[in-house]
Amino acid sequence: MNVDKVFNRTFPDTEQNYSFKDTILYALGVGFGSEPLDEKHIDFLFEERLKASPTYANVLGHPGMWARDAEYGIDWKKLLHAEQRLEMHGTLAPEGQIVAKHFIMGLRDLGERGTMLHQRKYVIDAKTEQRIATVTNTLMLRGDLGSGDWGDAPETLSKLPETAPDSSLEVQATELQPLIYRLSGDLNPLHIDPAVATVAGFPRPILHGLSTKGMAGYALLRQFCDFDPARLGSMAVRFSRPVLPGDMIRFEFWGKAPGTIRFRAVVPNRDNLMVLDRCTAEIS
Repeated sequence: MNVDKVFNRTFPDTEQNYSFKDTILYALGVGFGSEPLDEKHIDFLFEERLKASPTYANVLGHPGMWARDAEYGIDWKKLLHAEQRLEMHGTLAPEGQIVAKHFIMGLRDLGERGTMLHQRKYVIDAKTEQRIATVTNTLMLRGDLGSGDWGDAPETLSKLPETAPDSSLEVQATELQPLIYRLSGDLNPLHIDPAVATVAGFPRPILHGLSTKGMAGYALLRQFCDFDPARLGSMAVRFSRPVLPGDMIRFEFWGKAPGTIRFRAVVPNRDNLMVLDRCTAEIS
C-alpha cells in the first residue's frame, strides 16, 4: 500500500439524486418486505406513503471502489468492513438530492493482522444545506501490513454486558439479498463472483457488511421504534464475521427504549457464530 497516497487522498463532493425506487430497492436489500402483508413493512416499500430507513444514509453518495485503483497499492481483494458508525442529525427524505463529503480520517497499524482505514462521510441535503447524517466507516485491509499510525481514529466500541440479553429478534438473510443490495451502489465482486470470494478465503460470495448493518437497523426499528425512523438517533456496529446468503440472524439486545440499546448478532445454524459485536444504538 502507498500509505502517503492513501492518507492524503482527497475526494470530490459526490452529488446524488435518489428516487422512491432507489429507497425501496435499498429497503428490499436489508430485510424489509419479509412480511409483505404487514402495514408497517409496506410503509418502507410503497411510494404513496414511503419512509426511508435511516441506514440508507450509509450508502448514499458512495464514492465508488476507489481502493481498487492501482496507484494506492491496496490489496483490495482482502478488504473487509470492520466497523461502521451512523449518527442521524435529521430524518432522511424518501426521495431527494444529497451531497456527500468524504475524507480519510486515519490509518491504524495492526501488525500481522493488517491495517485499519478510517473514513468519514457527511450526508448533506442539497437544497437546505443541512447535514442529515455523519457516517464513519472502518475498513480492514488484511493484505496491507506495516502502514504505521496516521491521523485520527474513532473511539473503541466497548464490550457488551456479560448478562443474558433482555430480548431478541430473528431476521432471515435471503439467497437473493446480496444480488439486490449491490444495486444500491456497492459493486464489490466479492459479493457476487465465486472466484473472487475464493481468492478472499470464503466458500462463496458473502453478504455485504452494510446489508447486515441495514438488517440491524431494520431489527432496531421493529423491536424498539415501532418502525418510526425518527426515533433511531445513532448506531454503531463491529463486523466480526461475514454473513452468508441464507443465514438466519438472531439479534440479541440489552436495554429498552428510550435510551441506549446494546446488541449483537449471531447465526444459530452456524454454532451461534457472532457476525456483529459490540453494537450500540440510541433510541428516542
